[in-house]
Amino acid sequence: MKALIIEDERPASQKLQRMLNELDETMEIAGPLESVEDSINWFLSNPAPDLVFMDIQLEDGLCFEIFENIRIKTPVIFTTAYDNYALKAFKVNSVDYLLKPIDKQELKNSLDKFKNIHAGNIDFSRLEKVLDRINPERKERLLIKTGMHYRSIQITEINCFFTRERSVFINTGGKNDYAVDFSLDKAEKMTDPQRFFRLNRNYIVNYSAIKDIIAYSSGRLKIIIDGCQEDKDIIVSRERVSDFKKWMDR
Repeated sequence: MKALIIEDERPASQKLQRMLNELDETMEIAGPLESVEDSINWFLSNPAPDLVFMDIQLEDGLCFEIFENIRIKTPVIFTTAYDNYALKAFKVNSVDYLLKPIDKQELKNSLDKFKNIHAGNIDFSRLEKVLDRINPERKERLLIKTGMHYRSIQITEINCFFTRERSVFINTGGKNDYAVDFSLDKAEKMTDPQRFFRLNRNYIVNYSAIKDIIAYSSGRLKIIIDGCQEDKDIIVSRERVSDFKKWMDR
């Protein structure tokens, strides 16, 4: 197998090459290349390798500029100190996303994953862990303050997030609403899109809390939500109706 290292930190590239040689003595390693420009020129003048190990922050910019300038089909394992580029990385040819300092066992797992994918044997448990890292804002629980007390609430227990007078609240099905200190956009990122849906600019609903769906004017839908009846009419915005129906019909 032929691999290419794109990494602008010499100690990091040397450590990576040493671990790769220990894990696979037959691997042929090219590089390291330290810049976007050098990487583009290398791909234009050399046969494509089987696998690329790519840092994100290079000496002359972000590695994503490489993909914007030339077409690369080779699978990539990203090796970086930054965890906030994971989603963007998985929009290109990413096999895995390793955070520095790179652990040898994690590197081995990434190589095994690469080999399994190309052999047609995908390890879905490994894939789930990778997907979890794509959205680091996803939460399982919320810690909220009620008076002098704190309460930990499972995200799945929340019936809806909603805005009222420029503040965001949650409701868990009871009479009390709890104020939270983040925006509705933030709430959308921290919830599972399989379970929660953004109805409009004011409401995010848990599908298990939907009591009724009623046809409304102009092709819109009125939603009755358990515990979330501050507004008499909770309407799915016109541009979201089609997606909402698909979300419910699965």
